[in-house]
Amino acid sequence: MTRRGLLYIMLAMVLVQNAAAQNVADDEAGAVTGAVMERNGQLMTVRMNMVPGRLDVTSNRVALLTPVIVKGQDSLALPSVGVYGSRRYYFYVRGGHSMLSGADEMTYRSADAPDTISYSRTVPFERWMNGSHLYVRRRDYGCCHTLLTDGGTVEVRRFPLQPDYWEELPPFAFIRPKAVSVKTRELSGSAFIDFIVNTTDIRPEYRNNTAELAKITATIDSVRDDDDLTITSLSIKGFASPEGKYANNERLARGRTQALKEYVEKLYDFGEGTVVATHEAEDWQGLRRYVERSNLKHKGEIVDVIDSRMQPDAKEARIREDYPEDYRFLLQHCFPALRHSDYRIEYTVRQFSDVEEIKRLMKTQPGKLSLEEFHLAAQTMEPGSDEFYEVYDIAVRMYPDDATANLNAAYAAIGRRDMNRAAACLEKAGRSPEVVYAKGVHALLSGDEEKARTLLMEAERMGVKEAEKTLRLIDESKL
Repeated sequence: MTRRGLLYIMLAMVLVQNAAAQNVADDEAGAVTGAVMERNGQLMTVRMNMVPGRLDVTSNRVALLTPVIVKGQDSLALPSVGVYGSRRYYFYVRGGHSMLSGADEMTYRSADAPDTISYSRTVPFERWMNGSHLYVRRRDYGCCHTLLTDGGTVEVRRFPLQPDYWEELPPFAFIRPKAVSVKTRELSGSAFIDFIVNTTDIRPEYRNNTAELAKITATIDSVRDDDDLTITSLSIKGFASPEGKYANNERLARGRTQALKEYVEKLYDFGEGTVVATHEAEDWQGLRRYVERSNLKHKGEIVDVIDSRMQPDAKEARIREDYPEDYRFLLQHCFPALRHSDYRIEYTVRQFSDVEEIKRLMKTQPGKLSLEEFHLAAQTMEPGSDEFYEVYDIAVRMYPDDATANLNAAYAAIGRRDMNRAAACLEKAGRSPEVVYAKGVHALLSGDEEKARTLLMEAERMGVKEAEKTLRLIDESKL
């Protein structure tokens, strides 16, 4: 038996003796130390350190170390680490050849290799990997890809046999959202109506007014023409820009907003009080936002003036007199956009109880549905089916900040084995007992049984009945 073969046998004996302490190959004569196998949900990560100085690679040889995950007839070879003697290394590099085991190989020239090579690879976790073994196989090659010696394989780690909770999933505790008696929605926008200087009457044909007025009427029509929707209010707020005297801008903003209100009321038969008009003489907040985003030379000083307690006319005069170049730029590029009318339409959506109608709306107009209506549709579908999970995916897109929507979407993601998506949803699901339980389920199916047990016991104390069933599932798996 060669000295190398004897060393591998000795290494294997050490590994067996220290299996309870992580089965790490850590013999001084070995080339592999600190091997770890970790499962994170549906991923398996293999990490280890390789010590190329212990391989004793001569100039015309290559030592190829290949980690292999093995269980029974199943195996998966991971990318190799190749340590090349100088002559072999330059043969491959100068000849433009791919390295010995392919493009994924970690390649080192023996003379330049670091003292320790940190190896880490992540692969999809397959069910057969449960209880698998990690080996490192060494093979030495000479010229022309000739296999000179097969150093055999050494076991450096064993992945412990774990209960496969994916086989018998713990119960998913979907939450029925609270019913809402009235479903309110809103649409909003801004129109830029042009007026003749110092006047307040609307001329639809003036400049671009036809298109700007059409923006408002199109928004109103999109609600009025839908039998499922009922307009409850239309609010209009008009703004003037800061140049000129404040008193005159107050008059213009008030008069122009009233004119727009009357224009809309003549077009539509709204009930008394449906259209509400307010105004703001000068849009200083809009000016501030523009200046902050600009590249004006005196941006900081102008923002300080805007934020000061000076009266509006004094602010405008200070900017105009102290920063005339910037003021001229604002007058041309910013002030016209500050003369605008913001509008908001509030409306209600009728309730839906017909499941087939709800299903159609999910595909065409999901924004009309409440969370409870999404949940109602899900109850008619096969639990665990793609169609079932899709309901909760659509619901959370419509209500991205709702805690219940995110909790149910987390279960849908777990059902699809998308653990990263599930974790993201759980972060937005709040801190209720049901969320504690869901996090326990997530931890259990991600392979962290210790964390799962802690969370599930907490959820049980908080009164979540499913937690007791899942804890029993863990205990029964140990029998």
